[in-house]
Amino acid sequence: MAASDIEPFHAIAISRLAHQMKAQGQSIIHMEFGQPSTGAPQGAIAKAHHVLDTDGMGYWESPLLKAAIARRYADLDGVSVDPERIILTCGASPALVLALASNFAPGDRVALARPGYVAYRNTLKALNLEPVEIACGAESRFQLTAAHLAALEPAPAGVIIASPANPTGTIIPAAELEAIAEVCRARGIRVVSDEIYHGLSYGEPARSMLAFEPDALIVNSFSKYFSMAAWRLGWVVVPQDQVQRARAFMGNLFLTPPSLSQHAGLVAMDCLDELEGHLDVYRANRALLLDALPALGLGSIAPPDGAFYIYADIGHLTDDSLGFCEQLLRDTGVATAPGVDFDPVDGRRFIRFSFAVSTPEVEEALRRITPWFASKNPLPEGEGGARAGGVGG
Repeated sequence: MAASDIEPFHAIAISRLAHQMKAQGQSIIHMEFGQPSTGAPQGAIAKAHHVLDTDGMGYWESPLLKAAIARRYADLDGVSVDPERIILTCGASPALVLALASNFAPGDRVALARPGYVAYRNTLKALNLEPVEIACGAESRFQLTAAHLAALEPAPAGVIIASPANPTGTIIPAAELEAIAEVCRARGIRVVSDEIYHGLSYGEPARSMLAFEPDALIVNSFSKYFSMAAWRLGWVVVPQDQVQRARAFMGNLFLTPPSLSQHAGLVAMDCLDELEGHLDVYRANRALLLDALPALGLGSIAPPDGAFYIYADIGHLTDDSLGFCEQLLRDTGVATAPGVDFDPVDGRRFIRFSFAVSTPEVEEALRRITPWFASKNPLPEGEGGARAGGVGG
C-alpha cells in the first residue's frame, strides 16, 4: 500500500486558512477541531511550574499516574485493571498506533464505522492494514452494531469502536456493547475501543468496553475531558499477556510520554470540580446549537449524546462539504470541519461543528451564520425543518 493512499486531514487546511485570516485581522471562531478551548486545570499548571523549577526530568513512566488511571476504571466502571496493563503514551494517536501495530499483521482486515475519525482509516493504511468501513447511518445512530459484525464475511481480524464517537457524539448503549463483545469473542475479532471522550456525556455515561470484554485494547487520553490536548499524554490498556510485547513496541517507537505532562496529568485527575465546570459549558453550548440549527435548515443531525460535536446534514445545500466549509469560513469567520474527513463516501453532504468553545463564542457564531444560511436556504416563515436530534433519535 503506497504512502499516497494516506488521505489529508482536510480540517487542518480549514484551520490553516482560519489562522491566515486571523493574522490579517479578521475575527475567527474556531469550531473546526475537537479540542477544548480551555487550558489544563489550574492545579496541573501549578504542578508543572514547580516541576520545571525543581526537576531536570528525563525518560520516565509514572507509576503513580498509572495507578490513578486504574482507580478511575474501578470508580467509573467497576472494572479492576492492573496498573501494569496501562502503557502511558504521547497522546491517543500513538496509543492507537501501539494497539494496532502490536496486535495485527500486515494485510489484516480491521472493521470500523463510516462515518468515523479520519485517522482510524489512515493509520490502518499506514500500518499496511486493510480498513473495512461499514456504512452506519441514522438507523444505527451512526454506530457499529453487533449485527453489522455478525454479518461481515469473512470475519475481520479486528474492529475499532468509538463511544462517544467522532464526528457524531453518539454513544453505544451498554447492552449493544455487550452484544458486540459476544460477537467478537465468537468470531475471534480483536476489539480496539477508543474511549477518548469518556467523561463527556449528557445523559447516560459511556461505558468502558473493559466491562464487557476484559481483553479489549483501550485507547484514551488527557486531551478531551482533562483539557490537556497540547500536553500529548495518553494511554492504552492491553491484555495481561501482551504487556511485554506492548512495552517493546512503545519503547522502540515512542520511548515515553513527556515527564512534565505526566506530573501535571496526575494532579489534573483530582481537579474534578474545574473539569465538570467545562462539561457544564459544553452542555449549555450543545443546547444552544440544538435549539438554533433547525431554524437554519439543519434539522437532520446525529444525536450528540457525548463528546462536543454536532454532525449536520447539508445535502440540501451542497455535495462538496470541503468547499462549503471554506466558503462559510471566508464569509463569516466561523471555522467548521468538512464531513468528507470522516466519511469519504457520504461525508460530502455533512459538516461538523465542535462546541468545545466558550458559550459567548457559540452565541456569536450563531449570529454570524444565521443570515448566511438564510441566504443559502430561505425557509417559509415559521418553518425550521425537523427538530434537532430527529435523525436516529
